[in-house]
Amino acid sequence: MSISKIFFICAFFISSSLNAQYQIKELTAQKGISIRSLSVPSEKVIWASASKGMVAKSTNEGVSFEWMQVKGYEKRDFRAMHAWNDQEAIIVAVASPAIILKTNDGGASWNKVYENTDTSMFLDALHFSDENNGTVIGDPIEGHLFILTTNNKGATWVQKPNTFFKSTLNNGEAFFASSNSNLIQIGNKLLFVTGGLSSRLWINGMAEAMPIMQGTSSTGANSIAVSPNGSWVVVVGGDFANDSIAIQNIVGYQLSETPKSSVKDLSATQLIFTKIVIANPKGYKSCVEFLDNDRLITCGTSGVDISRNNGASWETISKEPFHIAKKHPTKRGAYLAGSGGRISFVEL
Repeated sequence: MSISKIFFICAFFISSSLNAQYQIKELTAQKGISIRSLSVPSEKVIWASASKGMVAKSTNEGVSFEWMQVKGYEKRDFRAMHAWNDQEAIIVAVASPAIILKTNDGGASWNKVYENTDTSMFLDALHFSDENNGTVIGDPIEGHLFILTTNNKGATWVQKPNTFFKSTLNNGEAFFASSNSNLIQIGNKLLFVTGGLSSRLWINGMAEAMPIMQGTSSTGANSIAVSPNGSWVVVVGGDFANDSIAIQNIVGYQLSETPKSSVKDLSATQLIFTKIVIANPKGYKSCVEFLDNDRLITCGTSGVDISRNNGASWETISKEPFHIAKKHPTKRGAYLAGSGGRISFVEL
């Protein structure tokens, strides 16, 4: 047998092994439904919120899903959600009127915990930093960013005052409600990313420029993630109107703290964000998630990529479009969701 033929056979088996290794298994689907938010509070429980007032829930690790349409909200698009367990969850509807609903009985009934009838309202994302404390961000109202907070598991919500924001908005700067992942909390620091004509990283109300694609309404940052050990932050985005473009679609930071010896008041310790060289994944990405301290998964309409080295290099594992990724709480893998009401799982 020739060397070239041996090489071809070896390459075939290696390629086949890689494809099998990253097989994406579809768990459920609903025609005409778009999922933009996943919440995985435990090993067995998975929640998803979607368009047309739909919510999905699994209590057996995705073996089966219960799909439910929230009565009275059949035309609303729930693009953000958080679940504490199989009984308690909260969902946020984009556009006006701004609505936040909560269930305490597994989705059998939903109670309105917030409403705002301002016609300019557009709530984009929701994040809970612990059991009780959560934040919702929305597009600018009269030139000011809109933020709601809760300290009682979403039972009530309070708007942050404009004095919280040290920086002012640039023209055409707003948020993307693409994956419910454009804000995070690190200690006492609230971080979120804006997009559009201007795309910046905001840290406790102070904005910092980012070297990410921007300048049109379809460009900018979509998602931000922090590593479990708090050492790395990654931001992804790009241009969703031209999702094959694979430049300036990611920014990476290494985090460190002001040395405690240099500050008298330990509460004044500051995080230092140092930009790092990071490779571009393939095309526009709407979500990024740390699987552990070194490995990441990112997805978008351009497909799914993974990195084993904090983004120094990327491998495309699927060209199938997904809006959001969420790591499994205990297994080496992630859930993916997107259009067509698809929720899938990939072992990594």
